[in-house]
Amino acid sequence: MDIRSTLNEICDAFNAHDLDRIMTFFADDCVLEMPRGNRPWGSRFEGKSNVRDALATRFEGLPDVHYGNGQHFVDAAAETGISKWTLTGTRAFHVFTEAYPALVK
Repeated sequence: MDIRSTLNEICDAFNAHDLDRIMTFFADDCVLEMPRGNRPWGSRFEGKSNVRDALATRFEGLPDVHYGNGQHFVDAAAETGISKWTLTGTRAFHVFTEAYPALVK
């Protein structure tokens, strides 16, 4: 599968809230950095189990979270891709959220 297809698959898995499918894209020694958290840079989760727990918490806290307006950028020579999307969702306590994070593969 090429990089752009992989990025599309990742985005589709996130929009399906399919943790099992999402986690197939992460290595055992993965790191996920999220912009929100108790540190100035947000939160950092290391290892597949911690990443899975963090994403489960995201889906619980934003039960209708959606990653839309996706744009994928690929540097084939560097075998690297970046996705940009608009995150929208209603928090479990009914406050609408919109953010513009980027996923780096």
